[in-house]
Amino acid sequence: MDIEKDYIKLIFGLKLKQIRTQKNLSLFGLAKLTNLSKSYLNEIEKGKKYPKTDKILLLCEHLETSYDQMVSLKLDNNLAPIGEILKSGILKEIPLELFGIQEADLIDIIANAPAKVNAFISTIIEIAQHYNLSRESFFLAALRSYQEAHSNYFEDLEQKVIEFSNSFQINLNSKISIEELEAILKEEYDYTIKEIAFKDQEALGDLRSIYVPKSKTLLLSTEIDAPQKAFVLAKEIAYNYLQLSDRLLTFSWIKFDNFDQVLHNFYASYFAGALLLPRQLVVEKINNFLNNEKPNPEEFVALIASFEVSPESFYQRLTNLLPKDFHLKNLFFLRMSHKIGSDKYRIKKELHITNQQEPHANETNEHYCRRWVSTKTIDEAIRQNKPHFFDAQISSYENSGNEYLVFSSATKDPFVENCIRSISVGILINAAMKKKFKFIEGKPLVKRIVGVTCETCAVKDCLERAAPPIALEKKKRHEDTDAVVQQYITQYS
Repeated sequence: MDIEKDYIKLIFGLKLKQIRTQKNLSLFGLAKLTNLSKSYLNEIEKGKKYPKTDKILLLCEHLETSYDQMVSLKLDNNLAPIGEILKSGILKEIPLELFGIQEADLIDIIANAPAKVNAFISTIIEIAQHYNLSRESFFLAALRSYQEAHSNYFEDLEQKVIEFSNSFQINLNSKISIEELEAILKEEYDYTIKEIAFKDQEALGDLRSIYVPKSKTLLLSTEIDAPQKAFVLAKEIAYNYLQLSDRLLTFSWIKFDNFDQVLHNFYASYFAGALLLPRQLVVEKINNFLNNEKPNPEEFVALIASFEVSPESFYQRLTNLLPKDFHLKNLFFLRMSHKIGSDKYRIKKELHITNQQEPHANETNEHYCRRWVSTKTIDEAIRQNKPHFFDAQISSYENSGNEYLVFSSATKDPFVENCIRSISVGILINAAMKKKFKFIEGKPLVKRIVGVTCETCAVKDCLERAAPPIALEKKKRHEDTDAVVQQYITQYS
């Protein structure tokens, strides 16, 4: 798609349609006036064709408008947002085919109902500005939707890991060593690997690695631990083996130049996770854990530690395999962050399969429920000064009645000083889930009534409440007012 040429054609078509409708002319009527075919005019208005100068002059004459006004790329105020979206090139940046959308279809929608599309676009822009939605946030939201649409399981990437292991003679039934990962990068892909004290440069403190394409040099922070180093190396292998050239150069990311980089970053991360946490081995160990009728927290921590990966990598891998291999289709993933000494808990990452589950990010500065195990593990990790604090609970949501089994691990945030983060996976409790998790009825598991945010929570006498339920009270006032209004309507009808 040549976005500049298509932009010019579409803007001309939008202006022609706007002027024609303002003159109360049908396409048939304009065709009769100009002796141009109705189908040709329709193609122009849809942005598929751009008329020659003599045709433009003919249209201007019968629509009583100037040539300069007709060919100008400036749109009236009521269509300006459409122009901004088209001119920005955002349609080119997002691979619409991932979502089953053809560019031609989108252009037709815009051309056929420009005023309605404009209102929709204006609404999206206003929401984005209200919540300070950045370009990167928009890309990440699109990626998250893509993951959720596929239940976060990608068979082609799983197969690529198997093909890679066969090609490089790697045994997926045992742990791949850092030395082997380094050897593959050096000997197969001609990498130079150097360890640098990033902490000596304050601006680099949040990074684990930098890749220099020209010299194929991978700079690793001396501060990262073995699981982090293994993941970085596995991700670099993924970029090369999957031949993903349009890629990010830092980990963690600083910025995305386009959506392909977001997508390729995800593909490389998925491949790395599947390589370090092989599907069959993980499924086997989870089954062994589930067969224990009275598992204890130490066993789950040991399960994670047996793979020598970070808790986040393990929990992310669960979101791939629980829907596919255990047929648990309703679950959520949350990464929550907390600065020691503050009263704020922030959700930094989330994923929902198959539907939007109860705990989710809220951008209105409301206080997340302090009864979540996600916040409890953070508090306990700080109180007990533990490098990895794990806990699990059954969370029963007051408003919906849904219940989730939630596993949560809290560790020090490797990127932010004096910050603790928790990684959690919650699984909706239903009949199918109970058959897999036989210990769900056991007494050791604590069940807690929870909400989403304090402001929207109906739990009474909550000792952990951080704010009054003002949003809920406002909703109740409106419901009470509406009930009285309906009484008056009935009385005076």
